[in-house]
Amino acid sequence: MNIKVTVLVQKEDNWYIAKCIENGVASQDKTIEESISNLREALELYYEDTTPENINVPTFLTTMEIGL
Repeated sequence: MNIKVTVLVQKEDNWYIAKCIENGVASQDKTIEESISNLREALELYYEDTTPENINVPTFLTTMEIGL
């Protein structure tokens, strides 16, 4: 089975942090590609013995500008 998840990648210091929005699983590495690859492996382990719930629930991600 394949599922789609929403992934947010942010840079913190010298690391790229990749985080799955749907379940909070995260991983990191020195490059974007490696952080996503590590997240893929972490998600495969996370879902190894379970069936994901709410597979078809849409997730909306946007940006917002606020005045400071």
